[in-house]
Amino acid sequence: MQAQWERLRLWAERRLPALTEHRRREVLPIELHRRRIYIMPTGFGLAFTLLLLVMLVGSLNYSNNAALLLTCLLGAATSISMLVAFRSLNGLRIRGVRGGHATAGEPIDVTFDFEAKHLRQALRLDIAQLVHAFDVEGRADVTVSLPTEYRGWLSVPRLRIWTTWPMGLFRAWSWVNPQYAVLVWPRPEISGPGPTLPFEDNRRQRLHFGEDLASLRDYRNGDSIRHVAWKASARHENLLVKDYEQPVAQQEWRLDWRHLQGLDHEARIARLARWLGEALAQGRQWSLWLPNEVIGIGNGPSHYTRCMSALALLP
Repeated sequence: MQAQWERLRLWAERRLPALTEHRRREVLPIELHRRRIYIMPTGFGLAFTLLLLVMLVGSLNYSNNAALLLTCLLGAATSISMLVAFRSLNGLRIRGVRGGHATAGEPIDVTFDFEAKHLRQALRLDIAQLVHAFDVEGRADVTVSLPTEYRGWLSVPRLRIWTTWPMGLFRAWSWVNPQYAVLVWPRPEISGPGPTLPFEDNRRQRLHFGEDLASLRDYRNGDSIRHVAWKASARHENLLVKDYEQPVAQQEWRLDWRHLQGLDHEARIARLARWLGEALAQGRQWSLWLPNEVIGIGNGPSHYTRCMSALALLP
């Protein structure tokens, strides 16, 4: 029965595109109303209607008032269920859409912000061959995971909101085509060499004065008397001084597109994406030079997001 329903829906979309789908992108917020909500009986609803017709004919033929009353009550319940299914969607509003972050090949989370004045139960959201069930009371967030393949902008596909509440006799649905896209980051390369550091960084580590004792060294002219280690000096011929100089924790990385001339366009992007992930994991500071943008030195998740987004938007 489900396969027959899908064939019927596809036929209706081909023959009546203006009635069954919205081909144009819609600006948020989007509100469902009676002109865009469609309703049809389900397979169970058709069988139940046929049963009511048989009961009606039998009760009239045998003049059975009790059976006729039962048939009328069930028919009224059927009509009410159709109205309830329609009202479950009528007035439902999509206030906005929010996208997460993901690299190409990984699913990306997209959150839909629904709003309704009254409780809406047993709603379904179909998107990208996935079905999500949810209820709305006031406001509700529904998060779906969309598959990704390439970096760049990914438009949110057309989605269908439907319900068979409360008795499963009727299916009410509406198509929504929001004008929204999420940015997919480039896929980092699996392994490779690290970035080339400046010559001074490779030759020596710069020192700075810290608070913790690093080592003991011989006394130099100009050293403070307060830093002399008297107990240790008593066991040696020369005075020893407490050294508080420590190497700088991490040097910044200068990630430059021009230093990757031996790689093709996408390979450069993949290597820079891997370097950005390593810099973030190691707590380093980094800068990024791209053909169309130069991003200064920074660190942390927000700086990483900015750099990965810039890579994703490269032509």
